[in-house]
Amino acid sequence: MTVRDLRDVLREHGDAAPPPNPGRHDQVRARVGRIRRRRLLATGTAVASVAAVLGVVVLPGGPDQRRDTTVEVTTPATPPVKDADPAAMPETFTAPDGTVYRRLALTSIKATGSRKATVTVPVTGKPLDVAAFCSQRARNHVSPRVSVDGRPSPDGFGCLGTRQLTPLTVPKRAGKRITVTFDTTTAGLGCSRADPKSPCKPIKEQRVPWSLAVYEWTPPTPPVVPAAPRAFPREAGGWKLAETRTGTWPGETSVTFRVRGDGRPIGLDQICTGDLARRLWFTDADTGGGSTCGVWDKGPYPMAMSVFKTTKGRTTTITLKLSMQSPAEGRPVRWSVGLFRR
Repeated sequence: MTVRDLRDVLREHGDAAPPPNPGRHDQVRARVGRIRRRRLLATGTAVASVAAVLGVVVLPGGPDQRRDTTVEVTTPATPPVKDADPAAMPETFTAPDGTVYRRLALTSIKATGSRKATVTVPVTGKPLDVAAFCSQRARNHVSPRVSVDGRPSPDGFGCLGTRQLTPLTVPKRAGKRITVTFDTTTAGLGCSRADPKSPCKPIKEQRVPWSLAVYEWTPPTPPVVPAAPRAFPREAGGWKLAETRTGTWPGETSVTFRVRGDGRPIGLDQICTGDLARRLWFTDADTGGGSTCGVWDKGPYPMAMSVFKTTKGRTTTITLKLSMQSPAEGRPVRWSVGLFRR
């Protein structure tokens, strides 16, 4: 597990309950899987997702692969309903920011039988999201990998006991319909060790049932601007807040800090609000490294700083570029970046 993986895992789940937590492994698995699938897609390399926190290697494919289960569902427009049950896959629901979701297809992968499910959905020009729900938590499960017309999607999900939404990118040259495939096929989960000197024991998979759907969404008019993020703490983990910059994406897509170095490191951290807050990406303009934005709704501050070196007497300039790899028209995100000093 890289430092960048760990930083993003800590950021997203820093306010979760301390161990023991029966869903913790699923949360970590889902987050690391999303990060790594995004990188693999960017390099065009098709390899397995690695959940390093658990010492589990998921290997796609295998001789036991089953044939697809194919369905096609087109639902007529119906009045939106309040999203009262986050585990359900309703025909329509309204997100907290007023965005209306309409279901285009519904399918499932059971705990036995076929490991694949395929749906065909119309391309309407509206943004698409995949919804996934798994009610039966299991530590050693395989989450569905998603592909569109055979191309892997960078985002994924874990078995967290609630419905999750991830963006679905439509290929630029797609026709009037696209084929979305969900696949839990695996050639094994590798092995794990209790400690470095222990033998590596094979991990037995615990298959779980999945409810899966594809939705199109329509943002509200006019867009709903979310509330401002919570203020950074004045001090956290030995770091003291020195400066804060705020803005709203996509109106403001970069932030720059100029710091007079004193030889000690500085840290940058970001907090966001809005339904798509976790999809906003912050990239260092110099190094190309980056991370997603933290969401701080409750609990302790989910600190996950990026640390930079400084030279005494010299000015260091740091510019972060803000971007989102999936459509987000009409759904602004409020952001806040804090600069901390030792």
